Amino acid sequence: MGSVAFVRLNCDAYLTCLMHALSNETEEVMGLCIGEMIEKISGCEINISAVLLLRRMDKRKDRVEISVEQLSNASSYAEELAIKSGKNLRIVGWYHSHPHITVWPSHVDVQTQAMYQMMDETFVGLIFSCFNENKANLHQTVEMICFQSLTSMDDSSQYQRLEVPMYLERTQCLSEANLQTLTSLPKTLMHEECEAYDAVIKSCGNCILTKLHNASVHTQSVCNITETVISPLLQILEQTHTNHKLKIKEVEAENEELRKMLAELEASSITENKAS
Repeated sequence: MGSVAFVRLNCDAYLTCLMHALSNETEEVMGLCIGEMIEKISGCEINISAVLLLRRMDKRKDRVEISVEQLSNASSYAEELAIKSGKNLRIVGWYHSHPHITVWPSHVDVQTQAMYQMMDETFVGLIFSCFNENKANLHQTVEMICFQSLTSMDDSSQYQRLEVPMYLERTQCLSEANLQTLTSLPKTLMHEECEAYDAVIKSCGNCILTKLHNASVHTQSVCNITETVISPLLQILEQTHTNHKLKIKEVEAENEELRKMLAELEASSITENKAS
């Protein structure tokens, strides 16, 4: 099995990753990439067609990790998608966000990636850097990178990043898998917030002011999810629905035109046969 030559990321999978990355401005989020690996002479080609969101196990702002249970569930989900699509789909990589920091992987990211590559040498890592302001024009910028870990030439016990070329693959519409993942994002975020709130409530004692403060913070977090995730998601789905209706009208009009042409050809053929 050769090294990874490049990665293709479907646009709908990219949209899902981006929506997930933009859902949290203060903490890193993460997920797993599902796709297929194609071996070629020039190296392995990774095609990422779907992603799976993961709940954060480590709530530190600059840490993300995957539990054994999450990885097992993700593998089962990839197998289900493989059966439905008829493709050899599996877990091919992971992604996480870098809010307000550079897109380049940290030493922890490189070490984590190296650990994954011990299980699968073609495993890749994606990073989405967001909430970075361009000081020249004050516009928000989003960057992404695909990387692997490589043993350092100076010290075999250390690793360094190896950037992998990545291309966006155009898709006609949102796939069913990515649509389900997108719509599950608010539920995942709400579950995290409720879990954190319940943990705080159990440890805060009977102080009324503390309970009011915690309840206010929880309410603010829920409102933030509604504003930054649910509302944009509804707009995307509504626009997609509108585009699909327009496409249906175009297809129906084209179908009607073809029916008229076919009827004219049949009438012309009958006329010619009678004349002969």
